[in-house]
Amino acid sequence: MTEQTYFRWRKEYGGLKVDQAKRLKDLETENARLRRALSDAVIDNQILREVSKGNF
Repeated sequence: MTEQTYFRWRKEYGGLKVDQAKRLKDLETENARLRRALSDAVIDNQILREVSKGNF
């Protein structure tokens, strides 16, 4: 591991215990998944609105 990686990790997770850091990483992953799902739903909704207006 490089020093840069170590200090970046320490800056991000320095005050957390191992289980807390693991939980944070899991929550960040879940949050990213939910954001992608929401953006897909918004795009689908916009497409359906355009089709229902007849602007296709």
